[in-house]
Amino acid sequence: MSIHGDSGLTERGIPEWTTSAERGTVRGLRFMAWVALRIGRTFARLLLYPVCLYFVIFSPRTRRVSRKYLQKILARKPRLSDVFQHVRTFAATVLDRFFLFSGQHALFDVHVHDEHVVADMVARGEGGFLLGAHMGSFEMVRATSRATPVSRVSLVMYEDNARKLNAVLDAINPALRLQVIAMGRSDSMLKVESALEHGGFVGMLADRTIQGEGTIACTFLGAEAHFPSGPLRLACMLKQQVVLMVGLYRGGNRYDVFFEPLADLRNVAREVRNEILAQTLQRYVSRLEHYCALEPYNWYNFYDFWK
Repeated sequence: MSIHGDSGLTERGIPEWTTSAERGTVRGLRFMAWVALRIGRTFARLLLYPVCLYFVIFSPRTRRVSRKYLQKILARKPRLSDVFQHVRTFAATVLDRFFLFSGQHALFDVHVHDEHVVADMVARGEGGFLLGAHMGSFEMVRATSRATPVSRVSLVMYEDNARKLNAVLDAINPALRLQVIAMGRSDSMLKVESALEHGGFVGMLADRTIQGEGTIACTFLGAEAHFPSGPLRLACMLKQQVVLMVGLYRGGNRYDVFFEPLADLRNVAREVRNEILAQTLQRYVSRLEHYCALEPYNWYNFYDFWK
């Protein structure tokens, strides 16, 4: 493993994933939410078929990057039907977010595994970082409040995505707006510290880089890939415990939520900090591989991750 600067950037120095179609527009997201919440989940899911088919046919870039990932995880040449299933799985989880944000948790059959990992922390009055990935539905943690005590989760995300998500949340459930913290603002750190201060949890996704952020080269699906070191550096700086959280989509209305202890970064000596962070990030990547193998179509980085 080695530590590097930015990776996965366009010629303008902008992270490639931020220019992808996946981002969508605020107006488009609001319209999708409006339609979904009025016609219901069953009929809204039927609309995903023509939408996803359109992207598969008219987005050669989506087909190319999806196939590159699927080739690695499936260990065979992916068919067009595999690409369609990959895109549709992503679209299904995006659709489900609207119902989660509107409080319709009862629509989903959610099984929580090893909830004691976070329950024990809460019982001790401790919070920490929930480290996730663009896999399945990280937001499904909202639907686990009956089975786990993790109810106070602040999501830290790329500023433009935070703005768009907040705009959608305002239209669906304005009470959720304060749970989203945009990275890169002057008060971002204060908001993160405030969220942690009283035993809350801060959720971050650690499988995409942002401009100006350092990365660590890890082995992922048999090849070197660069992962951001920022989330773990932040947890180390704030002396926090880190828990891996993955919400796998199993089809239909079924999700499996997994909690795993990843690292205790409360007392890391400065002279070994980089080594510990590199080891922890590789452990995170290895577990990401594990969950990719369980549900190959659940990982949604639609850009050239190994570029």
